Amino acid sequence: MSEHYTIETAGIGATVAADGAELVSLKDAAGAELLWQAGPEWPRHAPVLFPIVGRLAGDTLHHAGKDYTMNQHGLARDSAFALVEQGPDRLVFRLTDSAASRSHYPFAFVLDMIYVASGASLSVTARVSNPGETILPCGIGAHPGFRWPLVDGIAKEAHVLEFATEETGVALSVEGGLLGAPKPLPFDGRVLPLAEAIFARDALVMPDVVSRSVRFSARSPEGETVRSITVDWEGYRDLGIWSKPTGAPFLCIEPWLSMASPVGWDGDFADKPGLMHLAPGESRDLVWRVTI
Repeated sequence: MSEHYTIETAGIGATVAADGAELVSLKDAAGAELLWQAGPEWPRHAPVLFPIVGRLAGDTLHHAGKDYTMNQHGLARDSAFALVEQGPDRLVFRLTDSAASRSHYPFAFVLDMIYVASGASLSVTARVSNPGETILPCGIGAHPGFRWPLVDGIAKEAHVLEFATEETGVALSVEGGLLGAPKPLPFDGRVLPLAEAIFARDALVMPDVVSRSVRFSARSPEGETVRSITVDWEGYRDLGIWSKPTGAPFLCIEPWLSMASPVGWDGDFADKPGLMHLAPGESRDLVWRVTI
C-alpha cells in the first residue's frame, strides 16, 4: 500500500500517493471531493505521464539501434517516488533513473513533482532535469480526472468547458492509441459543450492549444453556474480531454508537452515529433494548477 500525504489550506485539501506521485484526492473547503476516486471504468486518479505522453507504435522505443518496451504514458505513473520535502502546504516527490528504468528508457533523468496548496488552488510543478552527459529527449503530461457531473443531480450534458481564448475547433483523432487525422469539435465560440458522445472515438487531442486555462462548469437549467473549477497551465503546449462514452463519471483535463506518435511514424525516439530536448545540466519546470 502506497504512503499517502495530505496538504491543505482553508480553501483546499489535496492528498498525494508516493506511488506515481499521484494526486488521489482534491477537496474544497466544505470537504466535497472533486477528483475522480478511481473505479472499474478507470483505475487511476491523476497519473503523471513521463517520459512519453500517449503511445509509441508497437509500445516500442527505438534508440541508437536498440529497442525498448515502453508502455502507454510511460513509466513514472507506475514507479515509487521518494518524498524529499514535506510541509503543511507543500510536498516534493522525486524519481531518478535506475537500472530498472534504463531497461525501458535509456536516459539519465531526475523528475521532481512539486505540490503546493495556496488559497483555493493547488499547483503541480513537474521539474525535469538532465543529470547526464547527452541530450535528454522526453515528454511530460498531466492526467487529472475530475468528477463529472461536478454536482449530484445535474446532468453531464449540463456541463461545459470554457476556454480562455477562442480555439481552432479542431482535434486530432486517435487511432489505436496513435494520432490520426484532424476532426472538428462542436465549439460554440470559446465554449465546448460536453456530452459522452464526443468521446466515442477516444480522447480529444488539441495540439498547440492557444488558451492557457479552461473552466469546467456545471450549469443549472437556467444556465447559471452552480459549481466550477479552473485548470490553467504554464510550459505545456498541448491539451488532451478524455472520458469514456459508457457512463464513466469523470472528465480528464490534461495539459501535455508531447503527444502520442503519429500513425505511420516509428523512428528513433530522439526524433519523435513534439518532444522537449534538455541539454546536460538543464532543467525545465512545467506547471498546471487547479482552482476551485
